[in-house]
Amino acid sequence: MKKVLVLDFGGQYNLLVARRIRECGVYCEIKPYHISMEKVRDFAPDAMVFTGGPATVFAPNAPMVDPAIFHMGVPVLGICYGLQLMMHLMGGRCCAAETREYGKTELTHTGDSPLFDGIEKTAIYWMSHGVEVESIAPGFRVIATTAGCAHAAVECAEQKLYGVQFHPEVMHTVHGREILQNFLYKICGFKPEWSMADYMEKAVAECRAKIGSGKVLLALSGGVDSAVAAALLQKAVGNQLTCIFVDHGLLRKNEGDDVERVMRDQFHVNMKRINAQERFLSRLAGVTDPERKRKIIGEEFIRVFEEEGRKIGKVDFLAQGTIYPDVVESGFGGESVVIKSHHNVGGLPDCVDFKEIVEPLRRLFKDEVRQLGLELGLPESLVWRQPFPGPGLAIRVIGEVTEEKLAILREADAIFREEMALAGLDRSVNQYFAVLTNLRSVGVMGDERTYDYTLALRAVETQDFMTATWSRLPYDLLDKVSNRIVGEVKHINRICYDVTSKPPATVEWE
Repeated sequence: MKKVLVLDFGGQYNLLVARRIRECGVYCEIKPYHISMEKVRDFAPDAMVFTGGPATVFAPNAPMVDPAIFHMGVPVLGICYGLQLMMHLMGGRCCAAETREYGKTELTHTGDSPLFDGIEKTAIYWMSHGVEVESIAPGFRVIATTAGCAHAAVECAEQKLYGVQFHPEVMHTVHGREILQNFLYKICGFKPEWSMADYMEKAVAECRAKIGSGKVLLALSGGVDSAVAAALLQKAVGNQLTCIFVDHGLLRKNEGDDVERVMRDQFHVNMKRINAQERFLSRLAGVTDPERKRKIIGEEFIRVFEEEGRKIGKVDFLAQGTIYPDVVESGFGGESVVIKSHHNVGGLPDCVDFKEIVEPLRRLFKDEVRQLGLELGLPESLVWRQPFPGPGLAIRVIGEVTEEKLAILREADAIFREEMALAGLDRSVNQYFAVLTNLRSVGVMGDERTYDYTLALRAVETQDFMTATWSRLPYDLLDKVSNRIVGEVKHINRICYDVTSKPPATVEWE
């Protein structure tokens, strides 16, 4: 199977680059730009893509690569900073742009490059740069321009080196998908061969080889990722797998019972349910910082696994449902900054009693995990369960987490999810949930003054959860949800709707 190496230079769209390549049926992985040439050769890419980034290519300490990378004999596509770096290292010149381009920009291509094959000559592309190519490197030619950028795209067809100043990975670039397909199919000669069916068989084989005759302990969290990981490992090693479902008291309404019924009764997974609500809540008492919440919950999970692992005898591996965005957002796998820590990323503490971690979903995006779940035969009700963070409702309760707050949030969140399903929006809106803020305000209910919590509703639409747009829910639906929550859930007297996209916000509030 052909594979693409995506070098990450720290741009905000870098995971989108990898996601779009996989959508074309081609496997790829993201690595930081400072990866050594030895490791690049060990990876043995069949093509490479250089992402954008915030740096200025001619500034001191600008991110660089070994120029030998351009002479490996594989096609390279440089995007934004990637284009500028290619020109800088191969004999061209970059400078501060006279006209900075940000946003939708009209671009015209020459009509004779395979990169733009079959694409209308003039269309809208997404630009985001304050630096531009002043003169191109020897052997290159210009294949596209804009009113403010004379070198919007360049090529050296002989060496299969291409560079674009725009971002083909974002939806605002009208023909972005076709441009990436042209690079992968017509320039690199690849075919769509990356599929979930293939990945499933490969992942099963890899898990069997790694685990051997060892025993595996899997953390079931109640979410889609860990459920899919459980199904995959069950297929790979059968009764060598033991699943521990830690009910930490931070789950949604009825979620623990639903997960147990599917995994134990339908898929016959060897599962132990641990009721640890008091343990987790005592550790979280008085804690308000979201990062501390995440770390405490992650550490407590590990402690529970240690204890339960000792009860069932020798356990060689701890399995987790870590997925690719978790890895990159936590600062692993690429150059992008840490956005937020994920409780299941970063390896085991030194004192843990397991041999090592197994993470069969570590290379997958969220929608790929769902596809894999269906391939494995999981029911749609579980596969399409609303995304749920590992720390659970603890990061949807702003401020200190208490049993009272959790009870309020569970009921409100259940009403919101129920009404979204009744409105037929439970699939088209990618994620929706309620957040209990730590803000109290004055209200009037039944002619009496109240001083109760404000609840926020959040709904977003996204293809990959790396960027997201707030969902324009119908006013009638919001009105119905608001009336039901205020009328049925005690201690809430005000409802707000979050109209912030990602970026600048994240999907979760904490």
